[in-house]
Amino acid sequence: MIGAVWSSTTEGSQEGRSFLQRRAALFGLAGAGLGFAFLLFRVVLLVASGHPAELRHPSMLFHLLGVVLSLSAWILCRSGERSRGFAYAAEAVAFVGSSVAYQLMGWYIPLGARPDMIVVLALTFGLMARAVYVPSSARRTAALGALVGIPLVAGTYRAYLDVDELLIRAMQVALEPMTRARLAPLAAANVAVWWTLSIALATATSSVIYGLRRDVREARRLGQYTLEEKLGEGGMGVVYRASHAMLRRPTAVKLLPAAKAGEQSIARFEREVQLTARLSHPNTVTVYDFGRTPEGVFYYAMELLDGASLDAVVRHAGALPPERVLHVMDAVAGALGEAHEAGLVHRDIKPANIILCKHGGAFDVPKVVDFGLVKDLSGEAVSLTAASTVTGTPLYMAPEAITTPGTPDVRSDLYALGAVGYFLVTGSDVFRGRNYVEVCGHHLHTRPEPPSERLGQAVPADLERLILACLEKSAERRPQTAAELQAQVRGCRGFGAWDRERARQWWREHGPALRRGGTVTEHPTFTRAGSLA
Repeated sequence: MIGAVWSSTTEGSQEGRSFLQRRAALFGLAGAGLGFAFLLFRVVLLVASGHPAELRHPSMLFHLLGVVLSLSAWILCRSGERSRGFAYAAEAVAFVGSSVAYQLMGWYIPLGARPDMIVVLALTFGLMARAVYVPSSARRTAALGALVGIPLVAGTYRAYLDVDELLIRAMQVALEPMTRARLAPLAAANVAVWWTLSIALATATSSVIYGLRRDVREARRLGQYTLEEKLGEGGMGVVYRASHAMLRRPTAVKLLPAAKAGEQSIARFEREVQLTARLSHPNTVTVYDFGRTPEGVFYYAMELLDGASLDAVVRHAGALPPERVLHVMDAVAGALGEAHEAGLVHRDIKPANIILCKHGGAFDVPKVVDFGLVKDLSGEAVSLTAASTVTGTPLYMAPEAITTPGTPDVRSDLYALGAVGYFLVTGSDVFRGRNYVEVCGHHLHTRPEPPSERLGQAVPADLERLILACLEKSAERRPQTAAELQAQVRGCRGFGAWDRERARQWWREHGPALRRGGTVTEHPTFTRAGSLA
């Protein structure tokens, strides 16, 4: 199915930012957990050995500070949407801060135990863990390693300047006497060499892992399109946010695995996508391109929409005012009119397939999506219009689509649009049932309850008559063409009252809440809302 998705307009890939944020949080949690385990070991050891007073030693406070700083990265990055810069800053501050804290803790260890090498070993583990957990370039890893190394080398030099003569004699490796002036630079140089080797190893690790991620991104290219954020997945394929290599235009790309396509169905798909690509109505989603990879994966690229489905809007804010319903029905009828003239019957008009979006600076622009392009790519039938194949959504299916599914009629789309209008006016579907058969039975035999009776309040009579006319059981009693229906919509008293300013105001009030709701439709077309305000 052709789908449309909401696009975040912030810089960078949302998927990349989310991945970085998760990895930074995981690195912070792992560092805090390891540091806390050693802190707990020290506490148990001091209490068991009869030295509880040592718990107030400054080294314990520095140890605790290191744990808290590592934990801060987890706290700051574990939830919410953070920018790439924020996530990198949080993990960098946590890593450098906790490393310095552990260095300060280490210098309380007697020099005879070689605290400089103990600290180097501990920090090496931390630096390597960061290279593994956090997606980072080799340059950034090297820079952070150097930043940690400055106080490490300086601290070593300072510690050995204060060493007493007895320890110097115990540590000398040559016959001539050692002095503080000679021992301090030697110890600092030794630490500098070992830490440089640690940085080199971590930098190489970052380079390999970062390069592998770059290779994966390269592998996610389809022709001129680079896949970015995964937006959703359904039974027929996966939808990605993508960008064109040259135009840098945000695009939605749907992938159709070859295993789910039969050759005859593919030929049908190619013909219909070519026809749909010719549609240019402003209220129809634009199809840019389609193709097939050497591995047999089919894909098509389409307009990336910024908005929310009618389904999401009604579930969030309830029934729409009559003038807004007329605005939507007019736009959808116009889009269907062009499609019908091109020989295409949508067959799945429903609230989830109509997106209210921001387009060309205007708000509340309806866009019709999913023109039935992949109805039969499962390979279960030869044709999308095979007589045994029922297509569409039961809640919005015309009677003839149930009884004679192999002969789609443009008036079936108008029936579905009437059902959509009913849903928008009342906030509920025309018919409900416990199962597919019961709903279909209502479409075949049950008289629709007038919207005013369903609501228990007045609905503009002309709008109510129009909706009920679309819902006639007999196709002959409905509007016969989309143009005829559009003319009737425009003849209603409230048509045109829903203007640009009212639409803008509505999205300013409700857009943020829709975005927080993270609304997605119930089929492979995924729609998020919120950046309209």
